[in-house]
Amino acid sequence: MTRETGKKITYFSFASLVMIVMMVLPIPDSIRNAGKGVLTQEGQIAMGLLLFCLVLWMTEAIPFHITGMLGVVLLAVFRVDTFKNIVSVGFGNHIIAFFIGVLILSAFITKSGLGKRISVYLLSRTGNSTAMIIFGFMLVGALLSMWITNMAVAAMLLPLGVAILEEEGCLRLKSNFGKALMIASVWGPLIGGIGTPAGAGPNPIAIGFLKEIAGVDLSFTQWMMFGVPAVFLLLPIGWILLMILFKPEIKHLKKTREELRHEFDNYPPMSREEKLTLVIFLITVVLWLTSGLLGRLLGIAIPTSMPVLFTATLFFFPGVTSLKWKEIEEDVSWSGIILVVSGISIGMMLYQSGAAGWLSFVLLGGIGSLSPLVRVGAIVLIVMILKVALSSNSVTATIVIPIMIALADNLGFDALSITLPASITASLAFILVTSSPTNVIPYSAGYFSIRDFAKSGIIMTVFTTIIVSLVIYTVGSFTGLY
Repeated sequence: MTRETGKKITYFSFASLVMIVMMVLPIPDSIRNAGKGVLTQEGQIAMGLLLFCLVLWMTEAIPFHITGMLGVVLLAVFRVDTFKNIVSVGFGNHIIAFFIGVLILSAFITKSGLGKRISVYLLSRTGNSTAMIIFGFMLVGALLSMWITNMAVAAMLLPLGVAILEEEGCLRLKSNFGKALMIASVWGPLIGGIGTPAGAGPNPIAIGFLKEIAGVDLSFTQWMMFGVPAVFLLLPIGWILLMILFKPEIKHLKKTREELRHEFDNYPPMSREEKLTLVIFLITVVLWLTSGLLGRLLGIAIPTSMPVLFTATLFFFPGVTSLKWKEIEEDVSWSGIILVVSGISIGMMLYQSGAAGWLSFVLLGGIGSLSPLVRVGAIVLIVMILKVALSSNSVTATIVIPIMIALADNLGFDALSITLPASITASLAFILVTSSPTNVIPYSAGYFSIRDFAKSGIIMTVFTTIIVSLVIYTVGSFTGLY
């Protein structure tokens, strides 16, 4: 047995012990009845299983998605509900179709070369100023990440950034330009991911919970009303912060602006695959933005998942593309899909058993007395701090969103007013490299340290809390949410 295996067995044993203790712990009625929240026996068992999964998610004793699957089975074994009901609220959720569609679209953008072409084009517009290149990386990352997964965008930016740094002779861990450029390759995708429901994993999970639990139907454009302004306010703030903390030691690249533009001009013409991918991507965006109008014209409900699942099938129509499913399948994160479906099941059981309501009142019941703006800020800050411990955005949403919906119910608030701040913040992991797989990709290049990332991330977290809170409260005030 290796030392690593021994550690994992220890973590698994500890998780099991925590679960059992929580399940059999005698809880007085005075604690079980917390305001409007009542912790039933089933709720206590669900809490134990949640702690079991939480320890495994945090320690990665077994893969994230396998933990989720195990949690679903144990919910049935310990009779929180029937296995059929538990699975139906997760695996039968339309949000799964959304994930599959977005991942297929993302895979085609990557495989066809369209994503790299867009990146090279936008970066050719920045010129040879190192300050503008850093901003260009953030802007490219944010714009792409609104529509495809954060990890895919970070993976696209990484080789472009490393090529620039190596050509300039920037030393790893010593070059401020290297630190700023690689951290920008993280921050851009993280910030852009909050712009649309398609941008990050927690977004559709939150939308699904709002629909299933609270009966709130949050449309694609409604999300963008809050997300897009936050993105474009955070980008310049993040860029200025990087320029202050890691002021580049060189102001201009060796190549001139004309040489950079010449490189793009000599880029190969768009292939048939790129053109088709671009057309289908644009069709998807138009359908997302006009789904409300189209639904009324057709007399049907068009949820967020429907347009992208339809357009994902277009790629495989006869004669459309030469790329085969086997090639696309390689870039579709099936482990991510398993984690999402199992997470939805666990989150729904946490709510339906009453555990989320009880936990929300115990932990956050006091925020009901705060003013709306301060309340939004408190929720945003709490979730961003939670991201330090949770290394999966989907796991964060699975745990936090049902608790927030239950809290709104207990306090008599609109579910969206409590849940939206948490939903938008669930993927913003600025402090620890390990808080998101997106962070790990540029970190692997070796140009910045964990300390560099944390130092800048703590300050960025403060600014993000202020900006996101102000945006949500301001837009919410105009729309009648606050």
